[in-house]
Amino acid sequence: MKTQEFNYHLPTELIAQKPFRPRDNSRLLILEKKTGKIRHDHFFNLGKYLKKGDVLVLNNSRVFPARLIGNKLTGGKAEILLVKKKKMGQWEVLTNIKKAKKNLEIGFGKKRKLKANLIKKLNNGNWLIQFNPRGKNFRKAIQRFGQAPTPPYIKRISNLEEYQTIYAKKNGSIAAPTAGFHFTKKLIKKLKNQGIKFKFITLHVGLGTFLPIKTERIEKHQMLAEKAIIIGRTATELNKIKNKGGKIIAVGTTSVRTLETVASSGKIKKFVGQTNIYIKPGYKFEFIDGLITNFHLPKSTNLVLVSTLAGRKKIKKAYKEAIKRKYRFYSFGDAMLII
Repeated sequence: MKTQEFNYHLPTELIAQKPFRPRDNSRLLILEKKTGKIRHDHFFNLGKYLKKGDVLVLNNSRVFPARLIGNKLTGGKAEILLVKKKKMGQWEVLTNIKKAKKNLEIGFGKKRKLKANLIKKLNNGNWLIQFNPRGKNFRKAIQRFGQAPTPPYIKRISNLEEYQTIYAKKNGSIAAPTAGFHFTKKLIKKLKNQGIKFKFITLHVGLGTFLPIKTERIEKHQMLAEKAIIIGRTATELNKIKNKGGKIIAVGTTSVRTLETVASSGKIKKFVGQTNIYIKPGYKFEFIDGLITNFHLPKSTNLVLVSTLAGRKKIKKAYKEAIKRKYRFYSFGDAMLII
């Protein structure tokens, strides 16, 4: 399929710049994937669309302060995004440095207590960088000098807790699993009292989740691998719920991809490893029954995924109506429930 088929125009003013307060007061568009029927509500009423015995599967990965802004030794600002840890003290990074070259030194903090040297440019255009200090002292420095790695379309500075789900636990993501932003402690308690179950899995969000599709056809796009974890007890419990007729509702496309990576014949299994699963039209879902998600960027793999679940024409219609009704889009935006 042509990538252009997953394009749409979004007015700039609909790109949310901050989370809704309280978070569960965000709006909720409900899309029935079989009929295409659309309803409108608020997220705090999520329980109206779930039944006792259903389960919400959430990604508990925690964002670390992967954005670093410093200064080149030769002068001028330098910004980097930590992408992937390599061997001791070395990281693969994205950088906005113009005319970046080998051995360029960058300092972070007023006294340059954290330093980095560019080692080499990688085949994918990123750079390999060496930090000093290393180990425990490096982790402390990152907590001190690092910032929330919010997407470029968010123009305001966000603190790390704002760009985090309330149940984030496992450190490792460079972008938040944003579908979970809408949950509050109050709502989770309410849903549990209703008989809705909560289960947690992990996918550490990397470039694979949010890199745009740049190829003319979606089939040519290559997903990058990301680390995913499903513990054995969680897999067993989810299989039991599925067997008893409970619906598996994934919270976020990262949860979908993690579950579907290990799904076979309606069951899942324990998993610790890398996944580069790319869900696109023609894919048959093995395990999930529904999805809570945000409104995604044009030409994104996330938009392709939700279009695969609900149908491209139905998603296109839902997005058109969301824009008409001035829903808030992207990371800090409103939510969609596909059931």
